Amino acid sequence: MTVVALSGGVGGAKLSLGLYRALPADALQVVVNTGDDFDLLHLRICPDLDTALYTLGDREHREQGWGRRDESWDLMGTLESLGEPMWFKLGDADTALHVLRTHRLRSGIRLTEVIDDVRRQFGIRARILPMTDCTVATRVETDDGELAFQEYFVRRRCEPRVRAIRFEGAATAHTTAEVLAALDAPELEAIVLCPSNPYLSIDPLLAVPDLRAALEKRRVPLIAVSPLIGNTAVKGPTAKIMAELGVASSATAIAAHYAGLIDALVIDTIDAQHAAHLPIPAFATQTLMRTLDDRVRLAEFVLARARELGR
Repeated sequence: MTVVALSGGVGGAKLSLGLYRALPADALQVVVNTGDDFDLLHLRICPDLDTALYTLGDREHREQGWGRRDESWDLMGTLESLGEPMWFKLGDADTALHVLRTHRLRSGIRLTEVIDDVRRQFGIRARILPMTDCTVATRVETDDGELAFQEYFVRRRCEPRVRAIRFEGAATAHTTAEVLAALDAPELEAIVLCPSNPYLSIDPLLAVPDLRAALEKRRVPLIAVSPLIGNTAVKGPTAKIMAELGVASSATAIAAHYAGLIDALVIDTIDAQHAAHLPIPAFATQTLMRTLDDRVRLAEFVLARARELGR
């Protein structure tokens, strides 16, 4: 079964790993959000892409969910001792990847090609595809003014009240030939929308016009996994943002957010009572992914439901 996953953040990487283990190794392609990407110390940093690389390459810091395992912090410590405010954590091995990416991008190599080379070096057989090689920047409008995504998410710890979210550059951006080929491949059997934050991690992908158009004209089932369990998110500000935008934090709201795009929604057993009231098929199972076994089991459940929808 050949599958495309749409992913962003830690939740997306967790399910992507489950899919990677549940499928033949080269049967998965993961399209990753780049709206979080930004420059720091003149280095191009791609948090969601790097989380995907570290997770599928078995290098992630398993307790915190982001960054590299067995990391050192000499660079960051030295910069702080020299008076540089390091509000975004940069480990030494992590920074080496940022240096390499920045150098190659400035040499004219596309981001897609840079990431493809790194995933090969990491021994990852699944493809990891940036949603675009163009620059798209998530901007968060708050009561404290408009903030760049990392200013809101990391520096301000998601504390300001959100009024709106926009994706600067998305309207004129285009996805890549690699993403379009993955979505139109004859062997493709399903598209999985991971339990990532809909507003911060998935909406940037959907804001790229030709990427959304390709999803809308797909010929295979698109099944989403809700990021909510019992009306709250396992991690991150999903429920907080929904409340601040005047949206009820529920499986029903997630289904409505993706209305017209998804064919089915996987929800947690805690929310099973909502299934009968959703306008699309809903399937209940345990969606909390504490362990690798949890990730693989959820992936297998999603794939089985996708097969049923595709019959």
